[in-house]
Amino acid sequence: MDYIDTLRIFRSVVEARNFTRAADMHGIATPVVSRAIARLEKRLGSRLFHRTTRAVSLTEAAERFYNGCCRVLDDLDALEAGATEQTREASGVLRLVAHTTATVNRLVPLIASFKRAHPLVTLDVMLTERPVDLVADGYDLGIVLPFMLNNEATVTKLLERIPLALVTTPAYLAATSTPQHPAELESHRFVPMPPSLRKPSLTFHAGGEEVTVRLKYDIASNNPDFNRAMVLDGFGIGILPLALVQRELETGRLVTLLDDFPIVDAQIEIRLAYASRTLLPAKVRAFIDHATAFFGDPAPTARQGD
Repeated sequence: MDYIDTLRIFRSVVEARNFTRAADMHGIATPVVSRAIARLEKRLGSRLFHRTTRAVSLTEAAERFYNGCCRVLDDLDALEAGATEQTREASGVLRLVAHTTATVNRLVPLIASFKRAHPLVTLDVMLTERPVDLVADGYDLGIVLPFMLNNEATVTKLLERIPLALVTTPAYLAATSTPQHPAELESHRFVPMPPSLRKPSLTFHAGGEEVTVRLKYDIASNNPDFNRAMVLDGFGIGILPLALVQRELETGRLVTLLDDFPIVDAQIEIRLAYASRTLLPAKVRAFIDHATAFFGDPAPTARQGD
């Protein structure tokens, strides 16, 4: 292993704060990372990390060395990228983390068409509905909902906005009542997202003012497919992506509520996320360009970072 590779491993350990994650990012075994760091410490004559069974922290020497190390590696990457930009073709393994329900229900055509357009890229797709850190978890890209990002430095690009619908079953309404005004929802039960991900309340536009309703619930989940199933089984009212319940609405298994009272922010944003705008590998840039062309312009209410 040459010195540049050792510096790259050092940088990954610093950014991931974990030897095993750094090893995964480089496709090598954890002991290889440990030996590389040991050789670097010997070369520098200084300890770089404090290690316990649970955590890795930087020494003062490591903090100083890290800044210079990043400058050297970034300059080297820029030099190599400039020399090969005209001939580089997207290839290698693209590690993609994506929202489970959105991917299964809407994003398979995007991913499939990208693979057909770039046959030299191998896709490693991880589906989840929990918050992720692209750098720490070793992903090249994410297709996520905003709540899934726990690193404010992550760059995001809006791909699509999906409207939400307030729905329930006719049987549930027959057993309770059909609300005619948002305030009447106070007496109803919901199947919402858990409060750790989304506030358990809804705000409506009603007669020139906003009405906020706190949601009562016995079941909450971060999976829209599961929530739809619970609503269909009679457990209350759901706030679900319209595309996910379109078939049930057409067949009458579900009905919408309070159509005359628009919900504030009644949409879900699907965003493409990546760690940096600069020095992107060809495979990452290719996916960004492909996804942008696939979805077109999601406007008209683009937000900062789009």
